[in-house]
Amino acid sequence: MTPTLVRQHTAHADPAPRVDLCARARDWSEIQERMLVPLYEAVHERLEVGPATRLLGVRCGSGLALLMAAARGATVTGVDTSSPERLALALERLLPHAAHGGVRGLPGEPRGHGGPPEIGRTRARAGEELIAGSPVEAVGAYNLVTVFEPVGCLAGDAEGLGELLAQALPRAARGAAVVLTGWGPPERCATSSVLRVAAKLADPLRSTGSWRPAQRDDLEEVAQRAGLKPDGSGRVTCPFGYADLDSAVRGLLSTGLFDAAIAATDAKQVDKELAEALHPYRRPDGTVWMPNVFRYLVARVP
Repeated sequence: MTPTLVRQHTAHADPAPRVDLCARARDWSEIQERMLVPLYEAVHERLEVGPATRLLGVRCGSGLALLMAAARGATVTGVDTSSPERLALALERLLPHAAHGGVRGLPGEPRGHGGPPEIGRTRARAGEELIAGSPVEAVGAYNLVTVFEPVGCLAGDAEGLGELLAQALPRAARGAAVVLTGWGPPERCATSSVLRVAAKLADPLRSTGSWRPAQRDDLEEVAQRAGLKPDGSGRVTCPFGYADLDSAVRGLLSTGLFDAAIAATDAKQVDKELAEALHPYRRPDGTVWMPNVFRYLVARVP
């Protein structure tokens, strides 16, 4: 098992909101990411992820889904174009697995005094990204590509997913499974009512990243535009549960779905209105509980 991580750079990026990105990434890793564990488990089980799996995780974030696949014996590679802060946390999680999996250091560099190998460092050479000392292609063609960042919340997120797939699919083998994920119907996602706060506050920026309800065929349309052949789908219950209101606010902010609202107003205003929107989901013991349903689509590379 050889976990690797790749940082890619995009030519154009939206202006960063006025937030602490390191703290935001830590909140995602410690609070929010675990909410999607049932989705990760359902996909891994359905596709029988194991030692024969060569997995490319697109938008891998802080790497929990990769770690779960690696624990099943898969060779995993993570790519993230959006958050180097989350990617750094993924490195922390996967480095122990890399040390046991025999990941090599960068060519020509000393290994030190028996220390762990380099993992996830990239270096340009003839226009090629390097991972763990080898070109990306040296890992072999991937037979599973996952995109666990759900679409169906931000205007234009489906189009953005298409761009990511255009970069990833040339590395996938013929017949490889590609898993796309999205939010379920708004009426089955309690969090939808909370996300509407982002749309209301970010109204001046609606065209560049405000909330919008998930559509029934979002994933199928993405797969069709990418030239993929649908091969099954499923729904998974992923309740969002938090120890208290502060954890709920921090966890939801860590998704980035409120960044446009923060840019349009300010962080304190967003915190206040988000806390008010969460009030109906507070339990007598102070915990916050919101049932949600997520969809996944399995498609194949022709």
